[in-house]
Amino acid sequence: MTLRLYDTYTRSVRDFGPLRPPTVGLYTCGPTVYDYAHIGNLRTYVFEDILRRVLLYNGYEVRHVMNITDVGHLTSDSDTGEDRMEKGARRTGKTAWEIAELYAAEFKKDLQRLNILEPTVWCRATDHIAEQVETIRRIEENGCAYRTSDGIYFDTSRLPDYGYLARLDVAGLQAGARVEVGEKRNPTDFALWKFSPAGQRRQMEWESPWGRGFPGWHIECSAMSAKYLGDYFDIHCGGEDHISVHHPNEIAQTQASSGTRLANFWMHGYFLQIDDSRMGKSVGNFLRLETLADRGFDTLAWRFFCLGAHYRTKLNFTWEGLNGAATALDRLRMAVHEWGEPAQPDPDLVRRFLEAVNDDLDMPRALALTWEVARGELPPPLRKATVLEFDRVLGLRLAEWKPAEEAVPDEIATLVQQRQQARALKRWKEADTLRDRVTAAGWEIEDTAGGPRVRRRG
Repeated sequence: MTLRLYDTYTRSVRDFGPLRPPTVGLYTCGPTVYDYAHIGNLRTYVFEDILRRVLLYNGYEVRHVMNITDVGHLTSDSDTGEDRMEKGARRTGKTAWEIAELYAAEFKKDLQRLNILEPTVWCRATDHIAEQVETIRRIEENGCAYRTSDGIYFDTSRLPDYGYLARLDVAGLQAGARVEVGEKRNPTDFALWKFSPAGQRRQMEWESPWGRGFPGWHIECSAMSAKYLGDYFDIHCGGEDHISVHHPNEIAQTQASSGTRLANFWMHGYFLQIDDSRMGKSVGNFLRLETLADRGFDTLAWRFFCLGAHYRTKLNFTWEGLNGAATALDRLRMAVHEWGEPAQPDPDLVRRFLEAVNDDLDMPRALALTWEVARGELPPPLRKATVLEFDRVLGLRLAEWKPAEEAVPDEIATLVQQRQQARALKRWKEADTLRDRVTAAGWEIEDTAGGPRVRRRG
């Protein structure tokens, strides 16, 4: 059954096949670690985790590389402003190196709480300065870079198809440019290497063939993805905000240094919105995963919430919606728990599930099928095996979940035991009386295939 994925580069859903079977090279743009990740960021990482799980479900091996941006990402994507790491250091009173460690660790903790598979390779920008310098050197050697007073810039006019990923009207941008471009030759040109300001010493700076400074934001992904996956690999992912600037610049750098467009498929997850506007740090309306936990939500409820919308559609956050997702997840967990020991999954249902996820990761359809199975008439062991098979992609840890145990008073436990004995002897009236006594004491009995479950009445 063919896996089909939407490729932003071609603006089409295409059949997927690895360039070097059976291994798939996957690169996902990671966080800039100057602050905590918010749940909008994490929606993108849930989408990328689903993609990876679907690739594994199709029998592929996946070499997954994720970067950590700990230098070079300025406050403006147009290469102006200060380094976000330096700004974050000033805000927290820590060094840039310290906040990089802090927020990288917090990001990894968020991934674990969402059951997102850890990348095969983590790579930090500051650990790969030599690779970035070498990539810039090749770009310069091929005539696509020039020097200004504040850095080395990429000359986008040297590439006739620059900006194709975003379908940029470069000629129109040139003709209608009303922004101050400074010494840049073209409005779309971007920094490869920025010089440290004269008379200042940055926390993060290195020597280079062009002078002391630091790499531009875009060069790290071109250099590190090529190091670990080659100059042309299978899939490159990121958020939809990367379509207009970051990813076109990655492609341009690789075209100029290696002659490829870096990845065969370019895939993007769409924004999370709150009150119908984009959630983001720049607009100050972001929520952390920790915020949801502080409100009493299981963090996997956020993953479940994300599964309800296709990755290429915007998703609007509401507390009511999250509460509904949490309730639904609890019901699914309880059902799976009560179905006893699993048998073998139903092959026809597994085929339908594979059809859904292989149709450009159609998780709403896959989730609907999960509920169809959960509410259906299959024997419980078959239902359980089938839903657990689906959970290889859903990633909800259904097999691991157990209801929280509440201490049942001895007198209630005795009444429940007596009721079980009465039921075994078919003394139904006596059993009903014992149930009523349990209920009057503020507890309730639920008869399940695994025996009675007792809980405090809510």
